[in-house]
Amino acid sequence: MPRKASDINDSIIGKLDYLGLNLDKIPTHIKNFKPLRFRVPRTYEEKQYKQYRYIPVKDIQILLTPTNRMDDIQEKYKNASPLVQYLDNKSEENFIKHTMFLKMLKQFKIEDVEKVAKEQADLNKKMPFKIKFEGNYLWQVYYSEMTDRYFMLVPTECSDTSTFFYLLKKQLERGRSSKVFVPIRNAEYSNEILKKSEIEDLENYMWLFTKDWPLIYEVCDKNDELSINIIGETQVYGKIKSNYKIKLTDKVKATQFYKILKAMFILQTELPHYFEFKTSINKMEELEFYIEDRKIIYSDIITWINEEILVGQDKYDVTQKLIEEDKKKLENLKIEIASQEIEYLAKEKQISTFLECKKTFFGKFKYYFKYNNKGKRHKAKRIINEKQIQEDEQTINEEVSIKTRERKKGNYTIEDIIQLYKQLENKENELKNLVMDINSLKLKRKNMQKKIENATSYIDEIDSHKRSIFEFWKYSNKDEVATLAEGEAEEVNIIKKITKVFDYEEDIENIGKTMDEMQRKLLLKDETDSIYLTTTNVLPILNIVKNNNIMPKDIENNLKQMKKQAIEEKTLLSKEDFDIFGSISQDSTKVSKIKNKKHRELPKDKFSILEISKNTRQIGYKLSLEKAVRNIQSALEKTVITEDIPIYKAIDEEKINHNDINIFNINPEKEIKEILKDSGSKINFYKINLKEGTNAVNYTNIIFYDNQNKTLPVGQDLSTKILVDTSKLKLKLKDKSIFRVLQFENEKDDFSKTLIKTICVYEYDIKE
Repeated sequence: MPRKASDINDSIIGKLDYLGLNLDKIPTHIKNFKPLRFRVPRTYEEKQYKQYRYIPVKDIQILLTPTNRMDDIQEKYKNASPLVQYLDNKSEENFIKHTMFLKMLKQFKIEDVEKVAKEQADLNKKMPFKIKFEGNYLWQVYYSEMTDRYFMLVPTECSDTSTFFYLLKKQLERGRSSKVFVPIRNAEYSNEILKKSEIEDLENYMWLFTKDWPLIYEVCDKNDELSINIIGETQVYGKIKSNYKIKLTDKVKATQFYKILKAMFILQTELPHYFEFKTSINKMEELEFYIEDRKIIYSDIITWINEEILVGQDKYDVTQKLIEEDKKKLENLKIEIASQEIEYLAKEKQISTFLECKKTFFGKFKYYFKYNNKGKRHKAKRIINEKQIQEDEQTINEEVSIKTRERKKGNYTIEDIIQLYKQLENKENELKNLVMDINSLKLKRKNMQKKIENATSYIDEIDSHKRSIFEFWKYSNKDEVATLAEGEAEEVNIIKKITKVFDYEEDIENIGKTMDEMQRKLLLKDETDSIYLTTTNVLPILNIVKNNNIMPKDIENNLKQMKKQAIEEKTLLSKEDFDIFGSISQDSTKVSKIKNKKHRELPKDKFSILEISKNTRQIGYKLSLEKAVRNIQSALEKTVITEDIPIYKAIDEEKINHNDINIFNINPEKEIKEILKDSGSKINFYKINLKEGTNAVNYTNIIFYDNQNKTLPVGQDLSTKILVDTSKLKLKLKDKSIFRVLQFENEKDDFSKTLIKTICVYEYDIKE
């Protein structure tokens, strides 16, 4: 016989009361199950949601299935049964199902349902910025297009059934007018605002500009207003990223956004050398697109296209003019080189004739009288028809102006830009080839000129001995015969040295090892100990000492803070309590790890380095600080960076003190991320492009640990920061810019407020 409600234990009865469910009197709307027709598409992805909707709880039919949440949808749907069969405590055919329901009832926790209730209450007040929310995966809500109905599949084998019991509770309440905000599984884009193919295009377009795949959802709000929400991250400065969200509320706005993105995508992919669009976050938390300093908006796109056409035409005309000029230069060089070759061949013939004639008595006489007028200097005449050149120039200018007039029309299109810039690209390539040919011929001309000079010098030497037949006879009978110089070696154009661009993600490991090895070799223990102090809260007082701005109260207050902190972390020793272990605070045989690399070294301790005890006085503390400053300066003078490297420092609404010893970060993303947590709305972000050979100390492993046992791993594994004395650097401001980052007040809260942080970037180069 089926079990009755009176047989159920108190805990189940209490939960039934909480739900408002009477198993002996099932509400009619629960009993009246409407058959579904549901077909799973072949391309369906269980974990990918495309729609989020507010759905009235009364419109969701509940089915239970003896499967797991991760099982295939076809398997879950095939074995699903209406909720009423699981609530039936009278029919023997539903006995197993009812027993399963009682088991689920016993296992679920009321606090879990209350958590779902709170989440849905928050969702009814405010939609999450990222649309998805923490418990969205628990909602197994599907849509049947054939019957235009929503239904929920409840896997009975899942341990968390809180969303099912929450929905059941809401359906049992009077009125049942409330709504739930849930992702709809098996729902394609509605095509009401944008077509599915257009949304797929948007994913590709957004990836090109943001370097991140976006999440695109169709969202139906409580008023059944549909919108498309695009959520993702975009690079706003280097590799620094910011969250963004784009909301398209109607077809007109969405179509305009699609068109402008498509236009930019086509231009950047077809003409990457001419068009590169950047993204930015504005004060209204909106994503904007820029090319150079110009914002791209749909209302301005026609004007922008027309202006780009004019710019392209100007570039085309200038390039065409340069091509014609270089063609003339090339032809003139060819003529000049041909003239040089004729002259050189004549001289070469004269010299070879002399060498041949000097072998015999009559040959010498023959050469003497033949070239008695210092030889014939053959020079090719350059015949240039100036009138013809002018006519050619006039024809070319007419052709260019004709082409320009042909391109003029009311409004241009993206196709016109591509056509024009493709022609421009061909012209620029032609110009590059001409320049290369000209440089090659210039080199050949110079080399040929040197050959002619050498040959002329040789002939002049021969002619200098032709004042009389006897003198020439004597010269031609010399044993040593001068050889014809081949000219200077071919010169190679000096190319500017190509320097390696530092990439912290790829190069931090190599530079960390290099710097750690250098610092272990060059720095004394006292120096690495003092550098370690800069990683602690001692750095501000060290800079005060360094800049000679020290006041007695500064020392007194700082010493009190240090003693207080020391008491919290360890027991201070008096002079009478002699510490037999010195700076060793733990067993040196203890094995520690740095990024899975084992070692047996001891971490440095600032209290031991500064020799702070209960009896430490101001004068002693001041002397320790002064000693630390000297050690830091000594260390900075010894070590230099081994390659060009940019470093970064973020400060909350303050300016950097260039007289201080400052800590910078090699990783800009980490530097920004650290300050975003507690900063105000404005951040100053400093970038210094350090040159190879600049004095600096990296925070490598040797800075944080002693290496008495020689087991410390080599590298910069504990920090990406670097110490620089900016007072020693001659800096010049290279650039100043602004970017914005969208930040969540609480990253772990789906409903967190969003904040816009303005980052002011100051980029410096080091003066030569």
